Amino acid sequence: MSNKLTVCSCIALALGAGGAKADESGQSMFAFNGFGTLGVVHSSDDSADFVATSLEPSGAGYSHAWSASVDSLIGGQVTANITPQLAAVVQLIAQQNYNNSYWPHVEWASIKYQFTPDFDVRIGRIVEPTFILSDSREVGYANPWVRPPAELYSVNPITSLNGIDASYRIHLGEVTNTLQANYGRNLSIQFPGNNHLDDSSVWGFYNNTEYGAALLHLGYAATVVTVSSAATNLFDAFRQFGPQGAEIASTYQALDKTVTFMTIGASYNPRHWFAMGEWARSRSDSFIGVSSSWYVSGGYRVGNFTPYLTYAQITEGIRSAPGLNISQQPVQLQPTAAALNGGLNALIATRPVQYTSSAGVRWDFRQNFDLKLQLDRVNPGAGSPGTLINIQPGFVPGNVAYILSAAVDAVF
Repeated sequence: MSNKLTVCSCIALALGAGGAKADESGQSMFAFNGFGTLGVVHSSDDSADFVATSLEPSGAGYSHAWSASVDSLIGGQVTANITPQLAAVVQLIAQQNYNNSYWPHVEWASIKYQFTPDFDVRIGRIVEPTFILSDSREVGYANPWVRPPAELYSVNPITSLNGIDASYRIHLGEVTNTLQANYGRNLSIQFPGNNHLDDSSVWGFYNNTEYGAALLHLGYAATVVTVSSAATNLFDAFRQFGPQGAEIASTYQALDKTVTFMTIGASYNPRHWFAMGEWARSRSDSFIGVSSSWYVSGGYRVGNFTPYLTYAQITEGIRSAPGLNISQQPVQLQPTAAALNGGLNALIATRPVQYTSSAGVRWDFRQNFDLKLQLDRVNPGAGSPGTLINIQPGFVPGNVAYILSAAVDAVF
């Protein structure tokens, strides 16, 4: 689905929502839902920026002492129940974009056909269900924290794809098992700093098992990606050093390389408390490398208040590459070869390593509104910026940063 068709679908549904006539039962075929978050964030480290995702160009710390752009957003969704079996949905979200604008983007735009009560197929722009909270990761009110743990959710910042998915539910007594499969193309994503992820194919299988208040989520996905960035010049320079340099470029450049994601998550959410955790592993035979991340979180509800604790971490495997053999190069080219090796290792060192401990409280002060306060102790690993961006010369990897966040969430 092209961006033009997506936008046209959105406009059509929005106009339909505004002028929809009630049917004989008095119910409109259109429904509108909205959600939003107004948040502010402060970081104790002014030599780097704390951000919620790698798609944000600035955040709290270096760029702003207090930032309202990290978590603030507003979204709306129009659903059209065309027939009992056929439905369409369009969701728009306005939040900080890679270029510091807040122009809304189309998150979902799909049509679903319900073949049976337990089997459906969707086509269009659909959610990429990598994690437990994939459907609601942008809806702050639906989540217990100010934001999902970046250590895990940054492993795959892509939230939707253009394609098709199918879901089939099996009921075994009180257990419901949902198997989901999808195929399509990732959206071409623009990152800050003139980096972008080119349009690429993706497929995945996911399984959710529900029993009462318990949920078990399993997922496996693979996508072919090309990451275009300033590093392209680095790998082009390696190729000038003959077969050895060409092999290094082929090994580490993310050019039509497969990235795989494996995820496991579980949650238990009875009336008075909640506990949940997720683990993910991504792998790519390129500079993206291999990463493992996980978090555990829990909270207890006391009236309208829910205090909670979270621990999260992301770790990487190889932190450096051998590069060119300097001694095998002509004397006059050895400084250049050493500089290229240094550039490759600097690129690999950008892989995030981070450990975060969080404490917070949620106050549901009125229906469909909450207020959250959260304190994060963010510890980037030695030699790594973690998930922080806009690193300045005074930044010291491994130094702890304290992040204070406040957010008001609403659904309507």
